[in-house]
Amino acid sequence: QVQLVESGGGLVQAGDSLRLSCAASGRTLNNYVLGWFRQAPGKEREFVGAISWTYGTTRYADAVKGRFTISRDIAKNTVTLQMNSLKPEDTAVYYCAADGRVYASTSPAVYDYWGQGTQVTVSS
Repeated sequence: QVQLVESGGGLVQAGDSLRLSCAASGRTLNNYVLGWFRQAPGKEREFVGAISWTYGTTRYADAVKGRFTISRDIAKNTVTLQMNSLKPEDTAVYYCAADGRVYASTSPAVYDYWGQGTQVTVSS
């Protein structure tokens, strides 16, 4: 069992930066993938990016590539989503999720554990 808690959401202006954190507890994350997803009202939950806890490798959705960066702090069991050059279309509830696999999937269905979400709002 893995418990996940997101934090760091808020209201920012277009072009600003924001950092989200996901704190994990319950078990070690070795051989897990930690993913970030987002969901706007009326839209499906979409993949943002993910990191392999074992290897530190990352992958990103095309919509955020070059603007968002995912990193991990092994000692703290924490994953960070650094968001730069934010756009209004980035507005959504952001979720972190854990998948007991080595390599990241873009599908929400394969992730077993989810945080409660944190709201990110980007004004024009």
